[in-house]
Amino acid sequence: MAAVGALGATVASALDGGDARSAATQDWPPFVLVSGLLLVGLVAHDTGLFALAGRGLARMPGGAGVLFGGAVVLVASVTSILNLDTSVAFVTPVLVYAARSRGGGEAPLLYGCLLLSNAASLLLPGSNLTNLIVLGHLHLSGGRFLGRVAPAWVASVVITAAVVAVVERRSMTKNTDAVASRTTAPGGDRPGMAIAAAAVTAVTVCVLILPTPALAVAAVGLVATGARVVRGHASSDRVLEVLGLPLLVGLFGVAVALGTLGRAWSAPATALAHLDSWATAAVAAAASVLVNNLPAASLLAARVPHRPVALLVGLDIGPNLFVTGSLAWILWVRAAASAGAAPSIAKATRLGLMAAPLAMVGALGVLTLAGTR
Repeated sequence: MAAVGALGATVASALDGGDARSAATQDWPPFVLVSGLLLVGLVAHDTGLFALAGRGLARMPGGAGVLFGGAVVLVASVTSILNLDTSVAFVTPVLVYAARSRGGGEAPLLYGCLLLSNAASLLLPGSNLTNLIVLGHLHLSGGRFLGRVAPAWVASVVITAAVVAVVERRSMTKNTDAVASRTTAPGGDRPGMAIAAAAVTAVTVCVLILPTPALAVAAVGLVATGARVVRGHASSDRVLEVLGLPLLVGLFGVAVALGTLGRAWSAPATALAHLDSWATAAVAAAASVLVNNLPAASLLAARVPHRPVALLVGLDIGPNLFVTGSLAWILWVRAAASAGAAPSIAKATRLGLMAAPLAMVGALGVLTLAGTR
């Protein structure tokens, strides 16, 4: 992927250096921001902050439905504040642990984490890289963006959770005591948890208040992670592994190449200008599955989109249709495997094919009633 991205960016620069620079200017903040959020997520995971939340879920009184509801709130919150990639990378193992410690089926929480991470990534600019790419033209603060999309976000999360709960209702009560010992939650580090909580609070404030929070969030992530590396509580290899720089660099290069294409070729922007909100979201979802939602966002938002929120509905929720839709799928598979689970792409796709269209319809319906495009 790194080689493909480098080749794409090089070709784009050679063909039209001005458009390539413009595309890179639009695309670099999201990638810097997600790097900072992943670093904060790493600190929250390694200090036991996420594990503490998992233990709290496991100890909640009530049946499997209560556990699932708590997991929905946790995934939606982490996704909204710390990005969907942070959610799938670090919350997935915690949810597997919580399900097994309760002796219930892990499938609803395992697959729900993936689908809800994509579905819940509509709330804040930093929740999904595609949000920042599309919003690069609009210069909206996180608070103003939240005000426009909050009802659609609620519809997307509720519908996605309902689909997973209905389809996986039998497995919620399935006994998995025999495998409970495979997954253990990391121990707590109280001073470290305080640092993690402060970092999470800081990035939340940055994303909500600053119109361009990328550098500020990256600085918070670097400081929090650097403090742990200096104290010997984290290794540089672990940090680089979490960042996944070759993949991020590759996706950035592809995004720049397609952003350059979108600036030089007016057909995508012209076509979107003639579509209503429903068709715009459908095209965005299809493009996400074809080329991944980050390059798709760079292509479709190379020029100012006529219906940016509808475009984001397709780019954020549409990736639930198939594994090629977003980077979150790859991170989810890796995280689930590290927890001793056996994630099935086929099963996740079947659930996504049911949940994504319904969630998109619900989100677009709410936006239409509110008069938001």
